[in-house]
Amino acid sequence: MQKRNLLLSSLIIYIFIFLAGCNSNKQENQAAKESNQQAQQNADMVRTEVTKVSLPAPDTTHNAEKRADIVGWKDGNTPQAPTGFTVIKFAEDLKHPRNIYVAPNNDIFVAESDDENKSANQITLLRDTNQDGKPDLKETFLTDLKQPYGMLVLNNYFYVGNTDGVVRFAYQPGQTKISAQGKKILPLPAGGYNHHWTRNLLANADNSKIYISVGSASNNGEYGMEEENRRANILEINPDGSGERVYASGLRNPVGIDWAPGTNTLYAAVNERDKLGDDLVPDYLTSVKEGGFYGWPYSYFGQNVDPRMKGQRPDLVKQAIVPDVPLGSHTSSLGLAFYDGQAFPERYRNGAFVGQHGSWNRSEFSGYKVVFVPFQNGQPAGKPEDFLTGFIAAAGKSEVHGRPVSIAILPDGSMLVADDAANTIWRVSAAQ
Repeated sequence: MQKRNLLLSSLIIYIFIFLAGCNSNKQENQAAKESNQQAQQNADMVRTEVTKVSLPAPDTTHNAEKRADIVGWKDGNTPQAPTGFTVIKFAEDLKHPRNIYVAPNNDIFVAESDDENKSANQITLLRDTNQDGKPDLKETFLTDLKQPYGMLVLNNYFYVGNTDGVVRFAYQPGQTKISAQGKKILPLPAGGYNHHWTRNLLANADNSKIYISVGSASNNGEYGMEEENRRANILEINPDGSGERVYASGLRNPVGIDWAPGTNTLYAAVNERDKLGDDLVPDYLTSVKEGGFYGWPYSYFGQNVDPRMKGQRPDLVKQAIVPDVPLGSHTSSLGLAFYDGQAFPERYRNGAFVGQHGSWNRSEFSGYKVVFVPFQNGQPAGKPEDFLTGFIAAAGKSEVHGRPVSIAILPDGSMLVADDAANTIWRVSAAQ
């Protein structure tokens, strides 16, 4: 009996030790699992200049599509601006107005362009001679172009960013038409994925350099990187087309470019890649560092590797710069203009306005509005906030009134917004 009790006691002790060990292992495994989850969460949480952005795991099977059905604007209807602003129709009956440029003499030029098979391939001049807030002159300024976007007046030349090159024409301020032949000063690679045909132009402060935005030929390099030569870049040239160099790279589609007021800092609005998820990858606004690499196509938002490019160019991934301001995934943030006027309230001055053309590779709409990013001391100082909305008519029916693209600030401090889907330009002014 004593031996039996001793054996039973030993068995109980053994079972207790065994269960304690199992529990300990279970706790350790749970702790390890939580640690791994936390590590994964930390890896996907990126700190930008204005906020932390949570990046979901990439989904390479994602193939959502929600295309917009354009229903137009009924008479009297306009986009909606915050209280204290007025929105009116500035110009209408244009042919897909994609970009707006205000020349030094205050003439307004509109690039009317679209996909290759339906582009008007022209630039229209608008002039408000009596300063009543509406143009009283509308003239076809240039024709026979090739998907024009960027425009620039510099040193008695009018520059045009065609999809296949930069062309310049002899120009005198005030002329209403150019019929003379232009000269292509810089060939550019054309063609490619999903409307990346736009070539924007911007001069520096002393007009000694011109910057050209060139989008990628693909979504994520799927046609081979040899097809991406001189693409997904911002290029720099001399005004005669010489001296080309890559100013910054790894920018999938950097359409909107502008200088932050009071600085020598270039900013770009960049469209990021598709087919990784509804909420991946966010478009962004960022300062553009000379010689900087911004990830495309190997990584996104810094060093988060695109799984479709895993193992390729780890040297570049290590260099990838985290962009400054996330603008939402698939918003197609195309237009960019810093507010350098005085008419808007103080909080808007020196801040950035971004035209979001709107999503397609997403289950629900995103974008289709103009957002404002506040700046202080030449740096982004807050998250994007809605400024001009109302473009979506009925999301459930995929209906939109129009799609905002480029933005320009007029000398009187009002703002123009190109609505290419509605063939309209809107003017936003602060109530007096």
